[in-house]
Amino acid sequence: MIDLTLIWAGIIAFAVGAYVVMDGFDLGIGILFPAFRVGGERDMAMNSIAPVWDGNETWLVLGGGGLLAAFPLAYAIVLPALYAPLTAMLLGLVFRGVAFEFRWRDPGHRAFWDAAFCGGSALATFAQGITLGALLQGIEVSGRAYAGGWWDWLTPFSLLTGVSLMIGYALLGAGWLIWKTHGAIQTDARRFARPLLIALIVAIGLVSAYTPFLENKYYQRWIEWPGLVLTAPVPLLVAATGLLLWRSIDDPRDHRPFWLTLALFGLSMMGLAISIYPDVIPGRVSIWEAAAPERSQIFMLVGAAVLVPVILGYTIWAYWVFRGKVDEAGYH
Repeated sequence: MIDLTLIWAGIIAFAVGAYVVMDGFDLGIGILFPAFRVGGERDMAMNSIAPVWDGNETWLVLGGGGLLAAFPLAYAIVLPALYAPLTAMLLGLVFRGVAFEFRWRDPGHRAFWDAAFCGGSALATFAQGITLGALLQGIEVSGRAYAGGWWDWLTPFSLLTGVSLMIGYALLGAGWLIWKTHGAIQTDARRFARPLLIALIVAIGLVSAYTPFLENKYYQRWIEWPGLVLTAPVPLLVAATGLLLWRSIDDPRDHRPFWLTLALFGLSMMGLAISIYPDVIPGRVSIWEAAAPERSQIFMLVGAAVLVPVILGYTIWAYWVFRGKVDEAGYH
């Protein structure tokens, strides 16, 4: 028998993963933006993401809309628990988008728009990391409603995940620039990548060490037998991937740092999935408890079966068209 709830959980997980992969590098470029020289370097960094940055955010809409439609109980609990960081994230994304467009159309105030682009990117990333940390540490639920306070999301752990995601996105942005640019900005990106990689490995280690003590279920899956058999390879794979990434930074095959950074993100998301499955609100609500009625899931699945391939198709096409290197004038 087909489990529609599992299918919808997979669709939403895919959408969130696609968003992290695709919007992560352009948010990372925004975080790194003040480190680039005013003029040609900043223009080249912006041109490298200009054809794809707004389309990347489609996946965030799909993930959020899918959560509302397929798991309405989870949406009703998560939203009031995380109003502040989610609002900050949306404001950051809006401000970044406005700054992206206006820096070209209002050259007289370009310094302001550059600062807005960086600030919006950093705010959105930090808020996303805090949201992840707040979900992992648990949301207080009473019956079918949020029962916590306004500031429950603000903890040392959520701040740690916020900073960690900023480091990860910055490394992803550096990898993208290594792949897509040349000259001085590529040299700068290679120079930034090594300390960012060290910082990210440390951040992953700290989050991984902290997480098992947030919920008893996390501890059982990561520390106790037999869960340890399944989870032990994950940190080993992270270490091996980090070593390969370190060696690839000066590799003439410019694409390798970006894809190996994506592999680190993939392993981190795998660890997250191992920790929380099958809950949508860890330790409180499972995906089956939060799911919409079966008829609703079937109705929405028909639409998703059409829309997701269309979104994938135009996304792949856009990246294929703009697959070359970029300079101050654009792709060539």
